[in-house]
Amino acid sequence: MKQVPRVNKAECISCGVCIDTVPAVFRFDEENKAEVYDPDGADAAAIQEAMDLCPVACIYWDE
Repeated sequence: MKQVPRVNKAECISCGVCIDTVPAVFRFDEENKAEVYDPDGADAAAIQEAMDLCPVACIYWDE
């Protein structure tokens, strides 16, 4: 089964690290929280880097 990145918006602090790291996958929503808008916009390694850089670890893989 394919892994899909998800953001726990309740934990997101709107730092923008994920958006800066992989703008093809992440963006801010209307509440200035990160969201996944194109889970296929980058390879798994790039998405994992955004996960690793997130200061509150609110991005995770959903299977």
